[in-house]
Amino acid sequence: MANISSADVAKLRRVTLAGMMDCKKALEESEGNFDKAIEIIRKKGQAVANKRADREATEGVVLSKVSSDGKHGVIFVLNSETDFVAKNANFMALANKILDIALAKNPANLEELKSLPMDGGKIGDKIVEYVGVIGEKLDLSYFDRIEAAHVQAYIHPGNKLATLVGFTKSGIDVQVYKDIAMQVAAMNPVAIDKDFVPQAVIAQEIEIGKEQARRDGKPEEMLEKIAQGKLAKFFKESTLLNQDFVKDNKMSIKQYLQSASKDLAVTDFKRYSLNL
Repeated sequence: MANISSADVAKLRRVTLAGMMDCKKALEESEGNFDKAIEIIRKKGQAVANKRADREATEGVVLSKVSSDGKHGVIFVLNSETDFVAKNANFMALANKILDIALAKNPANLEELKSLPMDGGKIGDKIVEYVGVIGEKLDLSYFDRIEAAHVQAYIHPGNKLATLVGFTKSGIDVQVYKDIAMQVAAMNPVAIDKDFVPQAVIAQEIEIGKEQARRDGKPEEMLEKIAQGKLAKFFKESTLLNQDFVKDNKMSIKQYLQSASKDLAVTDFKRYSLNL
């Protein structure tokens, strides 16, 4: 039996984030071989992941962050089975580590993010290892990014909702950028402006408007006009630039942007919410 010191256990724990007893057992089983001990813990994570594969991981955190130059930002979701685990220090450490890697490497998509290196392996594989540490199914389920002259991130308290917004111009009062990112969080627009709304959504809204008017007993020849009126209301309520500014409903978001700078506009936005 190898002589396992507390320093060895502590070192393995720093690398794997596994519990002290799990690290001690892994070192004992590997007879003090550090690399074999890591492999034992990895296999335990895979075994737990296999057992919990059919579980639903609908809790977790949504995080967003912007590069130091403000030119690009990322947003992603790391899921867990329970909110209790989502607040766990190890879980948050993993989430923030992935967030920093994503920001530094700026991957093109979710699969590329999962393939990025982290702690001697790939992010996707490390998440499986953490399943053994945390004891619940984990899933990196969503990732997106924005590049623009200025990008603003917002995370709602509780880490269940986050946004990312791109702008055409940098150097504006930072509160303006923050206000728009918070507007996206609060009002959940479907698009920047009506020209960005997919035709399928427009067609669906027209049909909904017609059906509502039909149920209200309106004559058939009036249905199209009524539906178009409802569509105009939909554009005002559901497209970012046309929404009322939540901090001053006497102006639209477009008017608010122009009050800050005539050529300031939104290029893109991302929003993700868990259970909200």
